This record gives sequence, C-alpha cells and structure tokens, in this order.
Amino acid sequence: MTGTIALEGGAPFAGNDDLDRRLLAAAAADTVVVLPTADAFESPERLVEAAQAWGGRLGVTVEPLMVLRRTDASVPDVVATVAAARAVYLVGDSSLHLRSVVKDTPLWDALCQVVASGGVVVGIGQCAAALCDPMIDQRGGAFTLGLGMVSGVAVVAESDTLSSDRLQRTLKLADVPIVTLATGAAALWTSAGWELVGDAVAHGDLPS
Repeated sequence: MTGTIALEGGAPFAGNDDLDRRLLAAAAADTVVVLPTADAFESPERLVEAAQAWGGRLGVTVEPLMVLRRTDASVPDVVATVAAARAVYLVGDSSLHLRSVVKDTPLWDALCQVVASGGVVVGIGQCAAALCDPMIDQRGGAFTLGLGMVSGVAVVAESDTLSSDRLQRTLKLADVPIVTLATGAAALWTSAGWELVGDAVAHGDLPS
C-alpha cells in the first residue's frame, strides 16, 4: 500500500478542512470523486451540495457519482472513474447500506486500487466504520462484517454523540483494537503506520 486510508469521525465537508487539504495535497489530487452511497435512502443530493461548497473552499473539483444501488457498483464508466481517481470520499449515514452496495463488486476493487496506486480513500462517519472489519453495527453497537479495507481494527464514529453506557458496552464487546473518533477527529493509515488526528483515541494496540 502506498496511499492513505483516512477515517474521519463525522461532519462531512465541514469538520476537517485543514486535514482534507493535507490529504489532497499528499495525493496530488485536484479532483475528488464523492460517493454519497450511504445516504441513498436519505438526501444524497444534500451531501453533494455540501461537497461542491467544500471543493470551492479547498480549490478542487468535485465529481459526484450517484452510486446508490448495488447494480450501480458494476457500471463500467463509474468503475473506471473511481479507479483513475487520486481521491475518493465516501459519505452518508448508513454503514450497512454502503456495505451491501459495494462489497465484492468492481467498484470495491477500484477503491482498493486508488490506495494501492498512492491515492487517498476517505470514509467519513459511518462510512469510516464500514471501511473496517469488523464493523460496528449501528443498530446496537455489536460487531458485524465490514468491508475490510482496514482489517483487525474497528472504528466508533461520532463517538461524542454516543451515551457513555453504549460506548462502554461496545468497548467491552471488542476483541480487536478500537479507535473512537469524535466529530472532527481522524485516524490515518499509511505505509508508515497509524496517525491519530484530533480527538481520536486508540483502545488497544493498532496493527502495523
């Protein structure tokens, strides 16, 4: 792996501008592909609007791809666009829907190719959780199968919004290291290892 996997705690296109500038500069990305897949049943167009405003602030072009159903993840033009990207952002609130749409598809292979070729893949909020395996199930805080771009680590996204009881229950259930990410925090995984940014806390030793 020569690129970066960035797991951001929340507040897509609002909470991490300085970090995002750094990530995009490192990846030499002047265009960002945005996949609002995890908001398919909400209002993905609102995330696209936020991304466009964010792109204006950061001086990059935003290319949204409305991959909302599993069939969309095999469309050749979509897959080719992602595979050629230097930066891809995954946003939205349903980790389970993101997993169901992209797991074991040509689009997933393209996302992995972005990182392998030195680009950056960013998961924000529940999408950060989905990129890991195991993944924390939003329905109750237990663990389930994730996408596995990051293996052997789980992420609690937007940890600042959870009750202490629910957070402690999740930590007790864990048999892998956990990273709690408050809104505005991030965990970066590169070939050099892990870097925690802001109010990110590792519970256990993160794998190298």
